Amino acid sequence: MSPLLRRRTPEPGNRTVTLLAKPGCHLCDEAREVLLRVTGELGAAFEEKDVTQDEELFRRYWEQIPVTLIDGRQHDFWRVDEARLRAALAH
Repeated sequence: MSPLLRRRTPEPGNRTVTLLAKPGCHLCDEAREVLLRVTGELGAAFEEKDVTQDEELFRRYWEQIPVTLIDGRQHDFWRVDEARLRAALAH
């Protein structure tokens, strides 16, 4: 494939990982630990949103909490697979 047609993937430092969580959620706590570790090591930005504070997010994701987004697109839900997350941030 021509280098001109190849899609460039942003460096991990230019990516944002978002955790959609809710208070008192043990799966959210586990996901947060993995996300903080991986984003810290790779230099990606990390943010967390409480779905109980956002009606649209709650309606859309309440059955899948915790949900991981990369650059606003859903990557995972319920459990975070660390290897899969690392691979997604590298590509």
